[in-house]
Amino acid sequence: MKKNLHPAHTPCPCGSDQPYAACCGRFHQSLNADLAQRMDAPTPEALMRSRYSAYVLGRIDYLLATWHPSTAPGELAPSPVKWLGLEVRHAQASGDAGVVEFVARCRDGGRAQRVHETSRFVRQDGRWYYIDGQMAEVD
Repeated sequence: MKKNLHPAHTPCPCGSDQPYAACCGRFHQSLNADLAQRMDAPTPEALMRSRYSAYVLGRIDYLLATWHPSTAPGELAPSPVKWLGLEVRHAQASGDAGVVEFVARCRDGGRAQRVHETSRFVRQDGRWYYIDGQMAEVD
């Protein structure tokens, strides 16, 4: 389910300073394309940013499609959390494994929060997937 459409020319929610269409929007839009035309995130960081943008925009379909089947939830409900910003602190890929450490700011029920996570990614059949994340203390 898509919560809303993000205008292509506006800044991308992931904070890259690029227009949405040139950044995460291209991955979101190609989700349903056939394999020959699909544009997948090329790095763990790009996938993490596109997943953050999917949370902002309510793109549940994209979140589920980019979650590794071994750890993916069967369903994912839309979240009432309002995402406010993303800071990538560290990103690394080695072979078919990657990690991304980030802090995401949000407002949940009127209360400001920060989520600090180190996420693990795996590349399978040439495509990156989110595996899981380890929450850390927010500094």
